[in-house]
Amino acid sequence: MYEEWTKLAKQATEEIITAARLKAGSIFVVGCSSSTVTGQSYGTASSMAIAQALFDGIYPTLQQNGIFLAAQCCEHLNRAIVIEKETADRHRLEIVNVVPQPKAGGSFATITYRTMREPVIVEHIRAEAGMDIGGVLIGMHLKEVAVPLRLSVRTIGDAVITAARTRPKCIGGERACYNDSLQ
Repeated sequence: MYEEWTKLAKQATEEIITAARLKAGSIFVVGCSSSTVTGQSYGTASSMAIAQALFDGIYPTLQQNGIFLAAQCCEHLNRAIVIEKETADRHRLEIVNVVPQPKAGGSFATITYRTMREPVIVEHIRAEAGMDIGGVLIGMHLKEVAVPLRLSVRTIGDAVITAARTRPKCIGGERACYNDSLQ
């Protein structure tokens, strides 16, 4: 069961990387409710084992492509983000002081924090793409124009998968011309 969830998380991540045309240096946000994977309500059955299985499918795939993981904490930490200090420095993000725990931050954020080389927490980020496992609402951490992605992986366990990429805003009016490669 855990191996299957790892495989599905990896497959979904690969599909998003391809569909979003992510390049090295891009930020990929993940929101994850381990409780919903087993059909439970949010925060009622937080599981480090499930979070680890999902992390094992996502993180190495992102690392192989030079893409930065941004793990969203739960609402108990105001949906703050776990990232590498390198990412915070590169994007000039203000670091805040909190350490996620399974019941205050969530299992996925906790696993991420414990695994990264130099993890830090920031309150806001603008990612180029992301995946929401279990309907925890990652939209606040995506760039402004989010485009839904339809994946072949629609669920992991009982958790619904939602994914999005972003694109630059199209501005102007009827006379404006656009660069189709940015769409």
